[in-house]
Amino acid sequence: MIPGVVMTNGGSVGLGQVPLLPVMEFRKAVLEGVEEGARVSSLFGCPLAEGTKIYAVLSSAATGQLFAFSTIPEGEMESLTPLCPQVHLFEREIAEEQGIRFIGHPWPKPVRRAAGHGSAERAAEFFRIEGEEIHEVAVGPVHAGIIEPGHFRFQCHGETVQHLEISLGYQHRGIEQRLPASGDALRMHLIETLSGDSTIGHATAFCSALEGLSTADVPARAQVMRGVALELERLANHVGDLGALSGDIGFLPTMSYCGRIRGDILNLTAVLCGNRFGRGLVRPGGLGIDAGRTEADTITARLPVILRDAESAVSLLWDNPSVLSRFEGTGTVDRRTAMEIGLVGPAARASGVETDARHDLPSGIYRMVHIPMSVWDSGDVLGRALVRWMEIQRSAAFVLEQLASLPGGEAAVTTGPLCADAMSVSVVEGWRGAICHAVLTDGQGRLRQARVTDPSFHNWFGLACAMRNQQISDFPLCNKSFNLSYCGHDL
Repeated sequence: MIPGVVMTNGGSVGLGQVPLLPVMEFRKAVLEGVEEGARVSSLFGCPLAEGTKIYAVLSSAATGQLFAFSTIPEGEMESLTPLCPQVHLFEREIAEEQGIRFIGHPWPKPVRRAAGHGSAERAAEFFRIEGEEIHEVAVGPVHAGIIEPGHFRFQCHGETVQHLEISLGYQHRGIEQRLPASGDALRMHLIETLSGDSTIGHATAFCSALEGLSTADVPARAQVMRGVALELERLANHVGDLGALSGDIGFLPTMSYCGRIRGDILNLTAVLCGNRFGRGLVRPGGLGIDAGRTEADTITARLPVILRDAESAVSLLWDNPSVLSRFEGTGTVDRRTAMEIGLVGPAARASGVETDARHDLPSGIYRMVHIPMSVWDSGDVLGRALVRWMEIQRSAAFVLEQLASLPGGEAAVTTGPLCADAMSVSVVEGWRGAICHAVLTDGQGRLRQARVTDPSFHNWFGLACAMRNQQISDFPLCNKSFNLSYCGHDL
């Protein structure tokens, strides 16, 4: 049993209820929780007068619950990473931001080069493999296309990649630091632009956490529309990714069709709220914009046509032997590795890991409606493509079913003041995977801290693992098969 306070997804607890454990017991709790099948959803430091308090939030699919506990190290503590690789980036982040030293961490390099901690020299270090026939290839951070900045350092033997180090932080905007001091309007703008293609996912997670702190009861109509918008966001991005994968191997028919179809799905979100990415739709207490029966009927009429177009375009992939040959066996991450490093979302499910917050930690409409989990076991580019295609079909069915029985009534309620000295954690299954927002308040009920974990934070190292023993020319295809967010990682 994990020795932490039990939380429901989107619920809240008083900070005084979160157990404060000695460092060694804290480490044991994390390790035993992961050994029992829990996942580390969040691990972060909170600066206090008595030192930095480190909070751990573990999620258990077996119980459908979250567990939170904390510790206060005296400037340093033994690293968990050698025994629990999925915390490696969390520890580096805490070290960078709070100055805590994690003894024994295999690569304690800054994550985003935050001011005040970590030298520029240390940030510029890269892992190197020595040998007469080993050479190094550096790519980025400026790329030859319309793409966000990221630096990739390959250690190669001939054309074969032995190791890939991914260095990010170029999109770091300090959003988490800005949130407590921002007004409500600016705060929601920052949340919706954390990672623009996941507007609905992040907005839903943040609003759910605030609603948990204010004990607001979100109306059924709003819960349904949030679910519809979230699945439309998943549809648009999965269709776009299948087209982009086709483009990376020069298969132009599917690439061309899927690019247009993605736009058609984005236009359905615009029908809901007037914005193709869903900005303004989700607000604390429910919806900022309520769609009526006319909008629901419009989506219900258009979506089946769009889905038929998608089936025609994507079937070209599965019917082409050269496409399947290029996808199969490329960029494989086996199930054991995926579990150890904590992969989430389609990348994890494509490696046979059954994890999906809609099932493991259901909230909102997903407490009442079950969407079958899409799982494959090959762990390669083909698996990640197939999982996307299965989810496209199941998300479309969900949208049509919910719009056919859209509840009436109000679309939002007024939220009250936030509970003082409390914490709420909300986990939402975005299209890339689990999005986690942990929100803490101070003694006056004001926002003290908001910690955001985008699924890309878990999955970038998965891309590095996928490239091991691959040809360096496979990188664009492997990269697109994960399609991770630079700014979602950097915040």
